[in-house]
Amino acid sequence: MTFEPTLQSVKSHQVPQWYHDAKLGIFIHWGLYSVPAWAAHGGDLGTIQETGGWREWFKNNSYAEWYLNTLKFEDGPTREYHNQTYGADFDYDQFAPMFNEAVANWNPNDMARLFEKVGARYVVLTTKHHDGFTLWPTKYPCPRKDNYFTQRDLVGELTDAVRQHNMKMGLYYSGGLDWAFNETRIEDMEDVRGTIVEEPEFVDYSLAHWRELIDVYQPAILWNDIGYPSDADLPELFAYYYNNVTDGVINDRFTQVRDLPPGQRGPSFTLPKKQHYDFVTPEYRTFSEIQEKKWETCRGIGHSFGYNRNEGDEQLIAPDALVHMFVDVVSKNGNLLLNVGPMADGTIPQNQQQRLETLGDWLAINGEAIFSTRPWSRAEGKTSQGVGVRFTKTDNNLYATLMGTPAESQITIEGLDVPADSTIHLLGQSDPLTWQRVGSDVRIDLTNLPDMPAHSLKISGI
Repeated sequence: MTFEPTLQSVKSHQVPQWYHDAKLGIFIHWGLYSVPAWAAHGGDLGTIQETGGWREWFKNNSYAEWYLNTLKFEDGPTREYHNQTYGADFDYDQFAPMFNEAVANWNPNDMARLFEKVGARYVVLTTKHHDGFTLWPTKYPCPRKDNYFTQRDLVGELTDAVRQHNMKMGLYYSGGLDWAFNETRIEDMEDVRGTIVEEPEFVDYSLAHWRELIDVYQPAILWNDIGYPSDADLPELFAYYYNNVTDGVINDRFTQVRDLPPGQRGPSFTLPKKQHYDFVTPEYRTFSEIQEKKWETCRGIGHSFGYNRNEGDEQLIAPDALVHMFVDVVSKNGNLLLNVGPMADGTIPQNQQQRLETLGDWLAINGEAIFSTRPWSRAEGKTSQGVGVRFTKTDNNLYATLMGTPAESQITIEGLDVPADSTIHLLGQSDPLTWQRVGSDVRIDLTNLPDMPAHSLKISGI
């Protein structure tokens, strides 16, 4: 269908099947901040969202991609690291030639090949983060800083490689914050929305960038961040996008401040009814119930999105926990956008690769219980032995994924009434399992379970 540049028209857009089916995307935070690649251990954003303490968070920000803002705290750990490493007179913009030099030998196919091997169905790249530096040689260069873009077209080269490896390509753009236009230090959550750039020059600049990204790269996802200027005509932009990318989707972070209730400027808010989006994007958080609206949680493998050389294995999510989180998200109608933070030269650190490979190895056996599934009537269950279970379904099959390895060779899944003519298989094994109904439960015999974080049971005929 053809969309008109009105809110009513774009709101009629339906989420395409590919995005429902995809389940796993790879987020890439890569830019000037990948040169210093340092942040303090400020903790997990999800914890801060629950407990508050935002002023302390911004001073000790775990996000290495926020390096420029964190650097502005004269008594903070990032400033101390910067002065010791580069000198007090070294300006953030001086990382630009260093980054351009670092990416000279980057091979986009190596990156795309890894993501395909993991099992990802789409990739989202940061084309411009809050510092304003673009990863493509845009026709609309930053009017406040000279040569503030990559000499190589990193966006285009990775887009081509990702598509050659059978994945969709999405593009992130910081449409609200641009520290080349507004250098105000962000100290608390009120400042985040309060520093969205509203200048007419920036409105034209950002819309020109979005149109250029759409025209040149045809992204499958428009992934905006931290709101959008109030005077921008978003229905016009969205209609232009949908009419040019017929299977595209748009995230929920284009919120314009004018549409928010008074005093509500933080990221945790009820989305305004005037806003259009295809999916919602909790960050380092998940939902406890099945969501009717499609959603996608995003998070780093560690506490940071950008590469943080200060993070060791103890700051990274444990492999078992990563698999369990992913299964839980999918059971509740979500996708996982799992972030990698490459080094400046495009190398993905070994400990991040190891997490990706663990997930990929698990999906190679259990992917049938994940990809192209939909939520069942309920997401969660448990065995009588206390092992958690997550449910997904296709038209003819129900999948029950055990969140761990049972200690017993026989398990009972509570409250699961399986028809008598059903067959049950453990994914990865060819022979059907022996089972029996016990009241409203099902008892299943399990033998020779492999060593893996979770085990998926395929129940046919339910």
